[in-house]
Amino acid sequence: MSFELVAKTLKGLEDVLAGELRSLGALKVTPGCRMVSFEGDLEMMYRANVWCRTALSILKPVYKFTASDTDSLYELVKEYDWGSVLSLGKTFAIDSTVHSNVFTNSHFVLYRVKDAVVDWFKDRYGEDKRPNVCVEGEPDVKINVHIDGERVTISLNSSGESLHKRGWRVGQTEAPINEVLAAGIILKSGWKGDAPLVDPMCGWGTFLVEAAMIAADIAPGSYRKGWAFENWRDFDSELLERVLAEKERRVDIPFKIYGADVSPKAIAVAENNVLSAGVDDIVSLRVRSIRQWDKAPVDDTPGVLVTNPPYGERINPEDIQELYHVLGSKLKHVFCGYHSWVISSNMECMDRIGLTPSLSEEMQNGGIDCVLREYVTFEGKKEDFRRAGGVVKREKKEKSDRPVRKTDAQWRREAGEKGMGGRSSDRRRENSPRDNQRKGPEKRSALSELYRPKKGGFARNEENRRRFKEETALRSEAEEILSRRRNEHALKGLGETPRQPSIPASDGPFMRTRRRWKRPDADTGNNNTEEQK
Repeated sequence: MSFELVAKTLKGLEDVLAGELRSLGALKVTPGCRMVSFEGDLEMMYRANVWCRTALSILKPVYKFTASDTDSLYELVKEYDWGSVLSLGKTFAIDSTVHSNVFTNSHFVLYRVKDAVVDWFKDRYGEDKRPNVCVEGEPDVKINVHIDGERVTISLNSSGESLHKRGWRVGQTEAPINEVLAAGIILKSGWKGDAPLVDPMCGWGTFLVEAAMIAADIAPGSYRKGWAFENWRDFDSELLERVLAEKERRVDIPFKIYGADVSPKAIAVAENNVLSAGVDDIVSLRVRSIRQWDKAPVDDTPGVLVTNPPYGERINPEDIQELYHVLGSKLKHVFCGYHSWVISSNMECMDRIGLTPSLSEEMQNGGIDCVLREYVTFEGKKEDFRRAGGVVKREKKEKSDRPVRKTDAQWRREAGEKGMGGRSSDRRRENSPRDNQRKGPEKRSALSELYRPKKGGFARNEENRRRFKEETALRSEAEEILSRRRNEHALKGLGETPRQPSIPASDGPFMRTRRRWKRPDADTGNNNTEEQK
């Protein structure tokens, strides 16, 4: 029976992972943002964990709902049958991914979900009966909470420890490249062992090992100790053995993979990693700086170059810009005819390569924003190279069509049809921003709409000021006419002949008493100064 699955990956590798899943037989493969959703059965889930080179984890969604606050989150999580995935003797851990204006504290989300799971067991087995939360090491059951706005998805992590931790690594130097990213770059290049592959700054050999595994068709999960789904209640050991039997195949490749580094320590670590992965027969290593490369490893056979030079963030060479300049020179003169792939976060240094990239894509390496560039070098004129079938400027592939975002109601209905809840919390916060949005402009009064501030204001320029004066004059005239129609005796002073004051004008000021108008000097207590004279 097929069910929904989600494969998480790194930025920029969504389409590569989607291609891997399709080749494995997954159904309804849909790339998203740093993830790919698909459908498959239990065997497909096992195979994705064993064979996907660009996946970080494989999640199985089990419960979906919408919640408006942390209290409703707690209540709805507690409604799930946690006895179907957990038992009192198991340990569990929770991780979360939160993108919401409602749930702003991801740590508090974890606490509320943890409390709901624990209280579910306490209510049924007693106050002191509960599964333990795993603080150190790998838990028996790993729960993932994904919140998008008010949409909450509870998933089980079938992988456990991140899939980028292959298991072949025995040591590392500073600033290594992620195994998933290394495999994704090689798959992007299209290299499959049919040409030489070179990494002139190999570090601890991540590119070399991942390339060897791709060319020899070795499963990336061959070296792992286990996966989280082995602790699940529906675990099928015989099915996993059949999937693992597929990883025993190995293909011979006609070309070797070459790696070099200026650091003897790095080469020593790389040799141990190559031996641990069992690909030492197809990987060649030596201590050599980028300046010492005077010829390609195989004459008259262009290949692929992949490298991850220092960024200048965690490693600080004496002159990192000069290093990139030398790299560009070697790409042009030594590795002529190669397709070279360079990834770095230092854009200033990347420009020092001095070559026009045929392709540039944004990536991430260990949380650092990077750019992956491809350089195509050739001899002779550009026109002759193109006539021979060469590609100088690679057109950037358009991303796969992303599905249209469903409404909350559609999302819940689909979850309910799949047997994953799909409930909604009844609680709504008063005067919340989302409530105000739901009211819409049709709920506003005519007066509030009339005097609602306009975007940009009225006084942006002379034209707006002129238009504002005209509209104000017309509105005043309309209000005057309306007032006259309502009461013909009202506002008699409006119009061309305004009403005159009832007190005739005179020289000097007037004041008002309780009975009449009079001049201040006409008071009974004060005689007129002229009469006194």
